[in-house]
Amino acid sequence: MLAMNYRGPYRVRAAHKAEPEIEHPNDAIVRVTRACICGSDLHLYHGLIPDTRIGTTFGHEFTGIVEEVGPSVRNLKKGDRVLVPFNIFCGTCFFCRRELFSNCHNTNPEATAVGAIFGYSHTSGGYDGGQAEFVRVPFADIGPTLLPADMDEDDAVLLTDAFPTGYQAAEMGGIQEGDTVVVFGAGPVGIFAAKSAWLLGAGRVIVVDHVEYRLDFVRDFAQCETVDFKSVGDMAMHLKKMTGGLGPDICIDCVGAEAAGNFAQTLTGVKLKLQGGAATALHWAINAVRKGGTVSVVGVYGPTFSAVPFGNAVNKGLTLRMNQASVKRHLPRLIEHIQAGRIAPRKVITHRFALEDVADAYHIFSSKLDHCIKPVLLPAGA
Repeated sequence: MLAMNYRGPYRVRAAHKAEPEIEHPNDAIVRVTRACICGSDLHLYHGLIPDTRIGTTFGHEFTGIVEEVGPSVRNLKKGDRVLVPFNIFCGTCFFCRRELFSNCHNTNPEATAVGAIFGYSHTSGGYDGGQAEFVRVPFADIGPTLLPADMDEDDAVLLTDAFPTGYQAAEMGGIQEGDTVVVFGAGPVGIFAAKSAWLLGAGRVIVVDHVEYRLDFVRDFAQCETVDFKSVGDMAMHLKKMTGGLGPDICIDCVGAEAAGNFAQTLTGVKLKLQGGAATALHWAINAVRKGGTVSVVGVYGPTFSAVPFGNAVNKGLTLRMNQASVKRHLPRLIEHIQAGRIAPRKVITHRFALEDVADAYHIFSSKLDHCIKPVLLPAGA
């Protein structure tokens, strides 16, 4: 089969690999019909996540058609159309029983923190992902969700990560009616976080970024205010001035390890890799949010040390909430929002590439060329 193949930082290509096989009675083989490239994939592409091994196939956002099921699978059959959450989870462990599916204790040998993720580094299990013609899906009775008959597949593929992650980012903020919410990052997750903040009752939503076309897009999609951080001096002071001197009620970090905006953070976190990424957006969130406010973090950071102003968080009495999204928990509510016409996730898809053009897709997305917001890969026949 054809699959994306990682050859080292900034080097990916389409290559032929052996088709996956049933390895456990509860596995399924899914023929991929849509696979997104995520901003988290760019952290791998740029060499920022430890133990990303040569030959890995990325891709944790995909939909497809069930091709084969193991003998223990009861909830799926060949021919079913499914969306597959990026979390791989068992459904029965201590954490899964509490719907912390992203922290499953049984699917990742390194599960002191995150559970398993499709197509990510070996720190999250080392499972091959969906930027391929076929993918092996463990725990097939637990994770995959049947696509509603009336659902556009482009909407469905955004339900595998980007939309649920943005929604959980807003949910973790504990938004009360009328709250002011600031979202750092106007990538797909930040766009969905901004839109979700309205769905949860926000009274004002502000998005911070520095790429003009992304700010234009989020203003149109999420009907929010925007700030270009390159046009202001002190970001925390600027946001306080915008909010009556107190600061926003909730700040959401949807950027993570590759945040621009601070030379020292970029040097130590991205160039020299002395910390787990540039924590610039997290600094801004902690320093800008009002006393007693909440900081929600879904931006991805490496597992190593990160330099953040924790003393400020303590002295301001902040609530800090963070995690990888537990996609399955959110799907009923998000499917309802789509079917009710409150949101059309597919509108964030700006580019489509054939799977064999995966190298070009990564370059365009990574370099923010051609006003790319969200690229989708289409295997042959999809």
